[in-house]
Amino acid sequence: MAANATTQSGNYLLPPETVVESNGAGPALDLRTLAGRPVLIALRIAEIVEQESVHVSLWGSADGSNWGDQALFWYPQKFYRGVTPAALDLRQRPEIKFLQARWELNRWGRGYPRPCFKLSIEVQELATG
Repeated sequence: MAANATTQSGNYLLPPETVVESNGAGPALDLRTLAGRPVLIALRIAEIVEQESVHVSLWGSADGSNWGDQALFWYPQKFYRGVTPAALDLRQRPEIKFLQARWELNRWGRGYPRPCFKLSIEVQELATG
């Protein structure tokens, strides 16, 4: 799986143009200065084939190895390209120092037998007023 990437615009749970073809999990992202703050998580689907779906969840950890048994957040199941933002208020969970994305893929119908997506998941600080 692709490694973490940090750019000027944010931190990535999955870097741009990451290809996923099976269920899986990304690397742990150390939140550093974003821990205990509201964050914006942007799921970008750059490529998708018809008759397939992706279901992405976000998991939190205090130590980067114990992720518990319940996700912090689930995106709705996605069937199309586009960007889906979500706000996650980590002030309610100050013990969380790491985030991880996990995904479940589904494919049905005829054609290419395995699902194939190009995804990215970016984490940014959410400005509060």
